[in-house]
Amino acid sequence: MTATLDAQRPLRSLAGTVYLPAAAYGIGQGAAAPVMVLAALDLGAGVAIAGLAVALVGLGQVIGFTCSGQIVARIGERRSIILASSVAAVGALTCLLAQTVWLLALGILLVGLANAVWGLARQNYLSLAVPFEWRARAMSLFGGAMRFGFFAGPFIGAGAIVLMGARGGFVVQLVAIIVAGLMMARLPDPPGAGAVQSPISLRGVFAEHGRLLSTLGAGSLLLGVARSLRDAILPLWANHIGLSPAVASILFGVGAAADVICAYPAGHLMDRFGRTFVAIPSILVLAVSYVGLPYTTAVAGFAAVAIVMGIGNGFGNGVIMTIGADVAPETGRAEFLAAWRLTHDAGFFAGPLAIAGAAALFPLSVAAFTVSGLSAGGALLLGKYVPEYTRAKFVLGKEKAHGPGSDR
Repeated sequence: MTATLDAQRPLRSLAGTVYLPAAAYGIGQGAAAPVMVLAALDLGAGVAIAGLAVALVGLGQVIGFTCSGQIVARIGERRSIILASSVAAVGALTCLLAQTVWLLALGILLVGLANAVWGLARQNYLSLAVPFEWRARAMSLFGGAMRFGFFAGPFIGAGAIVLMGARGGFVVQLVAIIVAGLMMARLPDPPGAGAVQSPISLRGVFAEHGRLLSTLGAGSLLLGVARSLRDAILPLWANHIGLSPAVASILFGVGAAADVICAYPAGHLMDRFGRTFVAIPSILVLAVSYVGLPYTTAVAGFAAVAIVMGIGNGFGNGVIMTIGADVAPETGRAEFLAAWRLTHDAGFFAGPLAIAGAAALFPLSVAAFTVSGLSAGGALLLGKYVPEYTRAKFVLGKEKAHGPGSDR
């Protein structure tokens, strides 16, 4: 594959190299997401500790992003993904066999570490390989492929739960990780990626891009909080209102269907109207859904809120990856993208951690209202700083693609 894909078929060319492996990997994540909390509860954890276990996915990703840029830059994408898939498989196997909450937590942490390297390698590939005018659609479809896994995974996981018990979701996750890893093992790195002898340190990236990462990055972090809480609070609330694990998994998957449906439209809107057009509505819809969750007491209401959350999450498919690719420098791209994703994924750690703390002190509904307020704050930050950092590059990219004065 060349560094820049044929402009007439850029997304089709990525099907086997990016989207199918992402879908396979996402199926595993989707199957495991609802059962992480349930497995912790089954091992005797309280609600607060169960929420903390889910937070370890985010913690693993945060830790992973402190070194993933250097890993991808030094050994290249293919080897990075093989390494990440191997670590993820060990983590899934640990979750499957764990007999204590702490061993389960270790497995979840390992999966989070692997997710950081896996996701960064694919994002760096897309930022190098796709023409600017297709960038948001390519990133959104990558996110959509992962969301397809989150859609299909819970349904597959529900079947595995019926056959094998609450940990059946981890069996699906393990198989999916192995399949995705094998699909990626023969892929070459794109021209311009990998083989950097002296990668830039994370400290160096923050020193050079500190203002961007502390302003626009703060909005990215709060969007991460809003997104991560869905994985933690939906299973906890389902348990609170008495839904069975299999039903909770199915409804989780129903909500994830909206992510898949919204993937390509979100990317198209970003490519045509800019990144702000999608970023703000996405986080505001999530804010509204968290306000509504405490008022649900039965299957119908719970399903409705899960769908609204899916729409909010799906409408923002690829927005963080696209913004990161827009603002990334030519030199040290992988290292910068790791720091950028760290801002977002810090929210994936902070969100479930906040749920765990709130659940220990307050009713679960208080946590839902709190994250709604944080989401509204994230909307304000994104509304201010996304245009500041991306508008000029968006206009320049459109002019290069279509000529000055183009309205496309």
